[in-house]
Amino acid sequence: MAGRIPQEFLDQLLGRVDLVEIVNTRVPLRRAGHEFMACCPFHAEKTPSFSVSPRKQFYHCFGCGAHGNAIGFLMAYEQMEFLDAVEELARSAGLDLPRSQGRDSGFNPRPLLDWIAQADRFYRQQLREHPDRQRAVDYLRQRGLTGQTAGLFGIGYAPPGWDLLGQVLGEAGAAAQDLIDAGLVSRDDRGWLRDRFRDRIIFPIRDRRGRVIAFGGRALDGDTTPKYLNSPETALFHKGSELYGLYEARTRNRQLQRLVVVEGYMDVVALVQNGITNVVATLGTATTADHIERLFRTASDLVFSFDGDRAGRAAAWRALETALPFLRDGRQIGFLFLPEGEDPDTLVRREGPAAFGQRLEQATPLADYLFAELRTQTNPNTLAGRARLAELARPLLEKLPDSHFRDLMEERLQKDAQLVNTRLRPPPLSAASPADRNLRLTRTPLRRAIALLLYRPELAQQVADTAFVAQDDDESGRKLLASLLAVLRANPQLTMAALLERYRDTREGVILERLAAWEPEVPEQEFRFEQEFSDILASLDRRDALRERLPEMLMRWGTPSALGPAEREALRNLGKSQKL
Repeated sequence: MAGRIPQEFLDQLLGRVDLVEIVNTRVPLRRAGHEFMACCPFHAEKTPSFSVSPRKQFYHCFGCGAHGNAIGFLMAYEQMEFLDAVEELARSAGLDLPRSQGRDSGFNPRPLLDWIAQADRFYRQQLREHPDRQRAVDYLRQRGLTGQTAGLFGIGYAPPGWDLLGQVLGEAGAAAQDLIDAGLVSRDDRGWLRDRFRDRIIFPIRDRRGRVIAFGGRALDGDTTPKYLNSPETALFHKGSELYGLYEARTRNRQLQRLVVVEGYMDVVALVQNGITNVVATLGTATTADHIERLFRTASDLVFSFDGDRAGRAAAWRALETALPFLRDGRQIGFLFLPEGEDPDTLVRREGPAAFGQRLEQATPLADYLFAELRTQTNPNTLAGRARLAELARPLLEKLPDSHFRDLMEERLQKDAQLVNTRLRPPPLSAASPADRNLRLTRTPLRRAIALLLYRPELAQQVADTAFVAQDDDESGRKLLASLLAVLRANPQLTMAALLERYRDTREGVILERLAAWEPEVPEQEFRFEQEFSDILASLDRRDALRERLPEMLMRWGTPSALGPAEREALRNLGKSQKL
């Protein structure tokens, strides 16, 4: 729902933007008849089943079921909030967003963002002015950082003391619960508020729009544990999906073909200072599916840089397993294992950026790393060893989407294990035919009528204003159809995308989005839209007349032979006609 954003503005916005253009800048589309197709960006597949309709301004994946309008696409693809997506579209369309807007959910992130922004300013100020700041400055200098780099990443300092930040923000008007919700303070066993970060170097963590949403802190005292501490999970910050340095990488590189993924804040900062600006870090967690998805939305080539020790190789293997379902054609992953005792920070300072860049170019491709690791667990020189190799590889290769890359990986396994075939499970079946999909979608006359109306909103103009008006006691399906007709008659310029937006986050909206995937079973020019729509409405009108006779028919129901076979069948079907 729109919240305080005027409905008229949303109608205008969705009537002005072009979903095909919005999607195509993120997912390359190819024309297929009247629509555009691509491999779905929301699940792995080889055969395109992701459809974008210029007429409907609606996307739908027949594989995973993802669907929506331009606002919904940005929310799903860019992981935006509703208002952020509207702002992005308005900016691209040259429209000014109304100032009275709000969010329709109970959560408003603005207060938390404001207090986090003030905390960010506080930490940066302490790095410049606090009496104990020299320890922090010396640490950063020891790690080779310049003031310019520290400023680029907004690095700050949380001084010693239990509640310095809490006191400053409290005096500025912050409620204790807001600071707790923002992850800036917590309550101790006695209920007192304590700053989360104390005597630490502070690294701001930014979202895709550059807003600080959380912090990472590096302890200055060697005895303090943990050495690195992140903000807790909040409504704004989810550690398993955020990447440190991604905002900076996107702003410093107009087109990112490759991203280097490292493990720590200082690794990112040191590489950027040495001219390697396409680098990000996970936030002290194993690489997650959300990380992989976000990385591949930014670049098609990933290089994971891990320590060469046992822990580093274990982390690399977990990243490989997580990434396999996302490796459709056109994407690639490499692994760079550093010498023992080195990390990107120390190595780039010792060898220089050119040598480190050469190491990145020589990163081990995923396929080579996968098969090399599996060969360490078996003896490919024996029959049993080759069978073991195939058995180890099979569940991994089955994670790959149906693609040319999967085909080549199967060929590689056949060669390495000397097999006639790999005995993998077949790839998923293709999406159902339009007729089969329509059969599942339009199970009742009401659903069929609504699907036709969504496909051709102009059909509403052939229905008189006084016709098909729902009564208070009508069931939800008939009320929904009557509501759609009324809206479209009053607003004949509405696109399907704008119509769906009026029902966002409602039960009816869920039904409408599913029905919006309906397509004619025959070529569009051969389909008799007006005739079928009129026939359904006429059928519903006849059933209305039957409903008026319902009390009299029910009185005769208990009398033998009082109702003929046609009347009995009409009674049985009456309820079905009114349901969605």
